[in-house]
Amino acid sequence: MDAKSFDAIVIGAGQAGTPLAGRLNAAGMSVALIERKLVGGTCVNTGCIPTKTMVASAYAAHLARRAADYGVTVSGAVGVDYAAIKARKDKVSGASRTGLETWIASMEKCTLYRGHARFVTANTVRVGDELLTAPKIFLNTGGRASVPDLPGVNDVPYLTNSSMMDLDVLPSHLIVVGGSYISLEFAQMFRRFGSEVTVIEKAPRLTGREDEDTSAAILSILENEGIAVHVGADDIGFARKGNEIAVTFSADKPPAVGSHVLLALGRVPNTDDLGLDKAGVAVDQRGFIVVDDQLRTSVPGIWAMGDCNGKGAFTHTSYNDYEIVAANLLDNDPRKVSDRIEAYALYIDPPLGRCGMTEAAVKKSGRRALVGQRPMTRVGRAVEKGETQGFMKILADADTGEILGCAVLGPGGDEAIHCVLDLMYTKAPISTLARAMHIHPNVSELLPTIAQELKPLA
Repeated sequence: MDAKSFDAIVIGAGQAGTPLAGRLNAAGMSVALIERKLVGGTCVNTGCIPTKTMVASAYAAHLARRAADYGVTVSGAVGVDYAAIKARKDKVSGASRTGLETWIASMEKCTLYRGHARFVTANTVRVGDELLTAPKIFLNTGGRASVPDLPGVNDVPYLTNSSMMDLDVLPSHLIVVGGSYISLEFAQMFRRFGSEVTVIEKAPRLTGREDEDTSAAILSILENEGIAVHVGADDIGFARKGNEIAVTFSADKPPAVGSHVLLALGRVPNTDDLGLDKAGVAVDQRGFIVVDDQLRTSVPGIWAMGDCNGKGAFTHTSYNDYEIVAANLLDNDPRKVSDRIEAYALYIDPPLGRCGMTEAAVKKSGRRALVGQRPMTRVGRAVEKGETQGFMKILADADTGEILGCAVLGPGGDEAIHCVLDLMYTKAPISTLARAMHIHPNVSELLPTIAQELKPLA
């Protein structure tokens, strides 16, 4: 069979693959865009867009239940129509996917192939019965939920972040195994929908990559809403118990018994079924494709972007990967992965916005540092909104004034963090933030105040 020739092949129509196909096409290149599932990848279909749509519904339910705190009368109990919540989520997600499909169809020299791509050689892939070849191949195959081989896990029905999106009934009791970002988002969301929720985490605290004070504040937020949290789980196992599921977590404690179990135990890259060995593309011990600072793999002419390369697990890192690849290939702009500053958010309510180094990382670095912190109880905007859980913290180098990191856990924390992140990109010192005038009343207006009150980090 003769292979169809293209200037470029993009495997995966996610948040790096689709915009890259657009850029390459706009540059006059013929492109084969291959997607085996749904256009838009995790973000559009099972990640950011659908989950944040549901988070918005959960917030509305929570605020309605608190109406009396604001002097607002609501007649009767606040109800949740889960079918309507799911329909709204499906509508928003579907509209985003349709928009991408329409855009792809409008590209004159882009052909969308639906199927599973596997390498035949370093410049040829097979999709179903089709052979496609190109001198440039870009991998954007994403990742999936990790399902560790825990005792009894294959004997019970379980959900992952993807299958949760198809759930059409509200769990009476949702047991969430895992205590990090995805798990906590779902835990709070379904608690606000009316489910009983239990979180089980193997580590000694939640969100282990955060500072201990941040983890403690997150725990308090969840427990204040009636979520049962068990950390230090050293004996996790699963078993059927009638129509329910029993999850053991400690030898000296009774198991948690619930109607549904969500496994949120990390992600693995979708690289094990691409035939990478046929192309000679190197992967690391965890299966992530090895790339350099400009996202080139071990094979000339093949790049890897997004979750499959281990350089980030977010939509924004995937999109930035696309920007780096496009800049180097098309703009003669030598952008690099190492140019970017770590930044992300945890979308519980209130959300956590994070950028740069944690306090623990700064201490480990051995550098002299300054730290400033302010609780949301002392932030006027938070008090006015009646949302005073959380705090803000800023870290700076004591010798150079370089801003090292920031955490904003509180109302609008996922937005306010960019005040600091953008200054870090400009390499402005902490004194620049300290002298800035911010708008009142606003959560971020207290960031300059914190910058004025830094003390040595002990």
